[in-house]
Amino acid sequence: MKDLVKFYTSPELNSPNMLVAWPGVGNVSIIVATYLKRKLDFKELGEIDASYFFNPIGVVVKDNVVEAPQFPMSRFYYWKNEGGGSDVILFIGEDQPAAKSYEMANCVLDVGLRFHVKRVYTCAAALTRIHHTEQPRVWGVATSQHLTEDLIRYDLVQRGNLRISGLNGLLMGVAKERDIEGICLLGEVPMYTTRIQNPMAALAIVNILSKILDIEIDIGELAQMAKETKEKMRQVAAEAMGEYIDYFTEPIWEKGEEDEEEEE
Repeated sequence: MKDLVKFYTSPELNSPNMLVAWPGVGNVSIIVATYLKRKLDFKELGEIDASYFFNPIGVVVKDNVVEAPQFPMSRFYYWKNEGGGSDVILFIGEDQPAAKSYEMANCVLDVGLRFHVKRVYTCAAALTRIHHTEQPRVWGVATSQHLTEDLIRYDLVQRGNLRISGLNGLLMGVAKERDIEGICLLGEVPMYTTRIQNPMAALAIVNILSKILDIEIDIGELAQMAKETKEKMRQVAAEAMGEYIDYFTEPIWEKGEEDEEEEE
């Protein structure tokens, strides 16, 4: 897979961890990754030749001129920990391929091994019956039994048996195949909000991830996003309840008037 990755630089990294993200339910993983990228000032490391993994089904035309096919960006970044702790490699994929997901997971891990990463992390959404006004918890799964000690240390919920769909989950399985330590953090998301971006779950994960990676990060902006989104969800829920009441119920006074007319 080495010919599929173009490197912009080859930095010396100190025992790096790796965080990998693709879009998913609530866009939780991408919110976490892009927020860290912006707040920690990651540098570009390289990118995957996405044309190997994606098949474009159309083109864009501007001013009657056809443009070349566009592919989702799949890029690597790195961050040097000035505090002396482990550095971080970040991978962000704009989209998940319809096929060749297994190959892409291996391609991403090839880059991690090139820089001798000690552990790989992914994030995802955990669909639950939680209400949008409740504080989401973070679940944790690991690629080996001994890593579950970290799940306990950071008070992560362990749900035993579950399924993680998409590449944010598949990467963990491929890491296990290749004997690479991996942990997936899943933020709780209400089952009725799967189509809405969920910065609340992302914030819960960032709080845990900053402790695990031993990094300081300003969460103020993400906390504000979470607050605004929670308010929007409250408004949508109120409107939906109003529509439900209007559609499925009948005012008492109207029913009374009909009864009186029938009696006459």
